[in-house]
Amino acid sequence: MPGPNMENVIIIGSGCAGLTAALYTARADLTPLVVTGTMPGGLLTTTTIVENYPGFVEGIDGYALMMNMQKQAERFGARMRSLSRVEAVDLSQRPFAITVDGEVLHTKTLIVATGAGHRHLGIESEHLLENKGVTYCATCDGALPMFRNKPLVVVGGGDSACEEALYLTRFASTVYLVHRRDELRASKIMADRTLAHPKIKPVWNTEVTEILDVAKDVVTGIRLKNNQTGEESVLDCAGVFIAIGLVPSTQLFKDSLDTDEAGYFVLTEGSKTKVPGVFIAGDCADKVYRQAITAAGMGCTAAIDCERFLQEEAHHAPPAAV
Repeated sequence: MPGPNMENVIIIGSGCAGLTAALYTARADLTPLVVTGTMPGGLLTTTTIVENYPGFVEGIDGYALMMNMQKQAERFGARMRSLSRVEAVDLSQRPFAITVDGEVLHTKTLIVATGAGHRHLGIESEHLLENKGVTYCATCDGALPMFRNKPLVVVGGGDSACEEALYLTRFASTVYLVHRRDELRASKIMADRTLAHPKIKPVWNTEVTEILDVAKDVVTGIRLKNNQTGEESVLDCAGVFIAIGLVPSTQLFKDSLDTDEAGYFVLTEGSKTKVPGVFIAGDCADKVYRQAITAAGMGCTAAIDCERFLQEEAHHAPPAAV
């Protein structure tokens, strides 16, 4: 068992990657400490149904899947520091220093599985009206009274946007799916399901230029611009659900680990980084696939790399003095 202030491995993040890494390192008797972040289980907990994770014939609720993963890791000795946030990291020397909610922890190795966060439109009214009708999670907020039986807007064209739109049909009078292109980027099954739904109306080749109404401090509509014709219009709605992709959560490590031009971690071999003893897993390093199953696979890779690193280090350690 590691000491009170020294860990064998700290895992930052509790999505598919982090919890799979926790499972594997726990089974290797490394008693990992998982810093869950402020959203234990990660973004997948906001998904109503996961249909493409192997082993679940009828699909499984995203929250249930993540809680099962957590319980499985805990069964083998993983420890969760729930609702905690990493404030600073010092990777300049080992053991690494990780500041969690004001407390400095030391660890022999580190697995970073920080995932990715929601991409924003980048317009001022979006920020000013967040939680006042602007949201990034239909399953979290879609059933609120302010949205029921009202026209709602989903911005985006990928699988996430389609899932948001389909979920919102339970509550909305109409769901407008605003996409900057003339076809969806989503998988065929999701696109077909979305476009076939009678409550969903696509708005093609269109971008949101403003969310109304900041003066009223609540969403009343959106201002749109057709990127082919330049035509502007206003669409009345009670809520705007933004689903335009993800941004890797790597800012905390910008001075210590390499990232590419999009902010994703750069790996050297497997899950390894330029800093020996630091390993990466999940969507914070994956800008291509970004699936639950690939994140889990990367978590497994990072855990095995971490275990082998510690074994190799122990093998070459000088004998203890007698």
